[in-house]
Parts: sequence; structure tokens; C-alpha cells
Amino acid sequence: MSHYRGRFAPTPSGPLHFGSLVAALGSFLDARHAGGEWRLRIEDVDPPRCPAGAADNLQRQLEAFGLHWDGPVAWQHDRHAAYAEALARLAAQGLAYPCSCSRKQWRGHAVYPGWCREGVQAPGNPVAWRLRSDRGLRPVVWHDRLFGEQHVNPAALGDVVLQRKDGLWAYQLAVVVDDAAQGITDVVRGFDLLDNTPWQRQLQHALGYPEPRYLHLPLIIGEDGQKLSKQNLASPLPEQDDAVRPLLHAALTALDQAPPGALATAPVAEQLCWAIAHWRVDRLRAEAHRQVVSLIR
Repeated sequence: MSHYRGRFAPTPSGPLHFGSLVAALGSFLDARHAGGEWRLRIEDVDPPRCPAGAADNLQRQLEAFGLHWDGPVAWQHDRHAAYAEALARLAAQGLAYPCSCSRKQWRGHAVYPGWCREGVQAPGNPVAWRLRSDRGLRPVVWHDRLFGEQHVNPAALGDVVLQRKDGLWAYQLAVVVDDAAQGITDVVRGFDLLDNTPWQRQLQHALGYPEPRYLHLPLIIGEDGQKLSKQNLASPLPEQDDAVRPLLHAALTALDQAPPGALATAPVAEQLCWAIAHWRVDRLRAEAHRQVVSLIR
């Protein structure tokens, strides 16, 4: 593929961990194997979750593992006008509406029941903006490069928030607007975001954006059976070369690339050179999870 542009888009809420590394590495290898670009976008639309220095730290971590990006780093914190313009277009189509309801009010329902679809239930109260999923593209059908054809009715998932009551932008809208603005052709990310894709396809369709290809990678699970995350205090990635080398090899193993054992102590550049040349999506096993314990011990 001569025209390929991928991206890694972490939230700077803390340091990267092994699960982050697997997602970043899979995205990086897919782009480089295709001879394409790999961009870095910092998804910092939620400032209260983003401590000072976290974004700088994660960039150092990526560089320690040889994951060098193309072009300047993109930042979501200065994209307010683009998100506001997209929301206005959705509202004009009847696909976005203000909602005064709180999660506590509808906690007895599996998804938000759409009480404000025909008018705000509590005028004068702060409002969020939601996607009217019953009016968007339905059904949503797309092909995931690992998990195959997906066929979903987004209305069954409920009306996702596009802008919060505090005025901060929600992930679903920001990621779609930014992927289109950056010309992203391929989205490679964790399996936990597979069920976000129907809403994002609705937004892409409504806003006239191209549809990228999708590849959702298996999640990395810790000893407690939970997905590795900053919330459950997953260990941060090291930056020292002697610790980076075996962990990079473990990440390649987690991606089912079967790297030679001798590569475990090889320099980062040598490991990545081998991995780019030998990257094969058809080696990935279509399972949702990988147990991290067996990979890094």
C-alpha cells in the first residue's frame, strides 16, 4: 500500500504500560510494513485526567522502544473549534441533541433511554450533547481485519455522549474528527474499542468522512484477570535499554509474531527491523485476550 497513514493516540493520564506497548507496537508495525506513515496524537480533551508532564513521559517511553512517529505530535486540546463545528453539523441534521439527564436517573436501564430526544427534560439544567443513534446509519457493517465482519444496530447501544455537561469533548466525536483531519486510513487499536466503532461509523457517515480500515488487537490481561490499565496500577514501561529489550520481545510474542528467541537481547533497532519485515496480521489469533503473566516472566 503506497497510501497508508496510521496513528497511536494515547490519553496522557499516566505512563504507558505493557498493554499500551502492544497496542502501539501493533499499530507501528502495520504502518511500517505497509511502507506508510505512523502519527502520534495526544488525546488530552479531558484535562483533569492529564497530569502535568504525562505527555512528555509517554513520548520518552515510545522513543525508548524505538517507536518513532512521523510529523509533529497532534494535540486535541487545541481542537475545540473543529469539534464544535462538527457538533453543529450533526445538530442541524437532527443527529445530536441536548440532554439534561444524569446517569443516576437512568441507572436502572442498560443504555440511556433517550428521554431528551424530543426536548430537554429539565430546562435550565446543564446539558450534555448526545448522538441520536436511532437516526444515524443503520445497521453498521464493517470488516475488522482480525475479527471479521461486524454487523451492529447502534440504536441498541444507546445515544452516546458527544460533549459533556462540563463542556469537555467526548472521545467518540473527537477521535472521528481528528482521524478525518489527519487523513488516517488505518485504525489499529485494542479490542476494548471494537464496540465503539458503530457510533464512530455513524459519525463518519453523517459528517461525510472516509471510513478507515480497522484492526482490533487482543487485550493484555493481568494476573487479576483484568485488562492492564493505569486504573489498576499496571507497571509503567521502563526506559532503560537492558529492560526495554526483553519487554519489546515479549510484546512481539503477545502479537503472535513468533520472534526468534535470540532477538530477546538484541538491540531495539534490530528487533524492530525483523518485526517490520516479518509482520503478518494473519498470525494474530482472533481471541479477545492475552494473559500477560506468561509473556513477561
